[in-house]
Amino acid sequence: MSYPRVSTFKTAEQFRGRLQQLGLDLPFDETLQIGAQAPLATSLQSRCGRIGNRWCILPMEGWDGTTDGRPTELTERRWRNFGLSGAKLMWGCEAVAVRPDGRANPCQLVLNQQTLGDLAALRELLVQTHLQRFGTADDLLVGLQLTHSGRFARPFEKARMQPRTAYRHPLLDRRFGADTDECLLSDDDLQQLTEDFVRASRLAWQAGFAWVDIKHCHGYLGHELLSGYDRPGRYGGSFENRTRFLREIVAGIRAEVPGLGIGVRLSIFDYVPFQPGADGIGVPAAAGAYSQAFGGDGSGQGIDLQEPVRFGQLLRELGIDLLCSTCGSPYYNPHIQRPALFPPSDGYQPPEDPLCGVARQIRATAELKRQFPDLIVVGSGYSYLQEWLPAVGQAVVSRGMADSIGLGRMVLSYPELPADSLNGQILQRRKICRTFSDCTTGPRNGLVSGCYPLDPFYRERPERAVLAALKTGHEETE
Repeated sequence: MSYPRVSTFKTAEQFRGRLQQLGLDLPFDETLQIGAQAPLATSLQSRCGRIGNRWCILPMEGWDGTTDGRPTELTERRWRNFGLSGAKLMWGCEAVAVRPDGRANPCQLVLNQQTLGDLAALRELLVQTHLQRFGTADDLLVGLQLTHSGRFARPFEKARMQPRTAYRHPLLDRRFGADTDECLLSDDDLQQLTEDFVRASRLAWQAGFAWVDIKHCHGYLGHELLSGYDRPGRYGGSFENRTRFLREIVAGIRAEVPGLGIGVRLSIFDYVPFQPGADGIGVPAAAGAYSQAFGGDGSGQGIDLQEPVRFGQLLRELGIDLLCSTCGSPYYNPHIQRPALFPPSDGYQPPEDPLCGVARQIRATAELKRQFPDLIVVGSGYSYLQEWLPAVGQAVVSRGMADSIGLGRMVLSYPELPADSLNGQILQRRKICRTFSDCTTGPRNGLVSGCYPLDPFYRERPERAVLAALKTGHEETE
């Protein structure tokens, strides 16, 4: 199944025509506004600090740290690009594990007493780069995303998963090597992990970060706990129990680091896991009812935002006003989480035009924003829009459907997109992310992440030849 590439839509009429063919009510503005009063240029005031515009850089890992959790030159280059982007909200920059066994790969950053100075220097590099480029960093709000990878932990060997799970999952246990009760985290384990998050938050404050994101997305531990409907004990069953992990972390932070701000990146809905069908196109891994989806309607392929709305109410009660919406997981249903025309090596061909996935996330985020006008809501899933990303982003913000537009994969190939759009410059087509997914295929095969097709720096690295061979072998076996 093939879909027309976004890059072929040269005019607003062509883009609008494709949206109409798909039946998508996706807003976009034909003319981008510039100047201090432009929708994407206006500031926001969070409890965590002032945010100078409506662009946000989402957490982007490079799988390029040292084995003891420190940044390398590749990490520094990525954070320097974050500073050059012109975006004023740094949503955690990248996921940093609160302890070594919570890493999604052996080269993920870890925050502990030994790495504290390294993380502080990394933040300072970003801030100073931004200051030199744009003249001020007073309105730059930099957070750090804290995580435990849970089911998707691969902390010590690239080829060996060591999952720690919230409950036994009927579809994911076998797929990701968590098919024994030994992988389950006990209530005591989660209590200890709560303390680890609080300790890491205190270190983040010492490193100069204004706030931390308590990660609840993409199938990692915080997110999985939200769907622990059948988990016994203090952390499962009722909504109160399934959100206990977050509430106890927040209480600990407020007691020990009262000056530190808090945000949450949340998968606001989920689908059943998908897998390649006989023709390579993604199909549900199981038919019928599916009860493991937070924000799902029970069918496995539908949305019910009743519990995500309750989660938003909880954030209000906890005094948290930063919410970044995303959905699903890149491990088991990437077509809803990061819409793309070209899948990674372990993925599947998209079962829908990726524009449908973009519109789905925008609609769900808009509903949450409608429910919570007092929260600062950041949207995700925009990279597939390519040339039309700023036009849609401006329309979303000006219509109050989200407060900030988050960039993930796009920032790897085109970090300056926010600055260029704010200055009214024509986008540099050769740098626009085309969702080739090499930035995911690389890490899936033990390589560092980067934009190998479009970033000249990564294009010249030796990993590119390895990646090309891997992709050729994958195509030959399909």
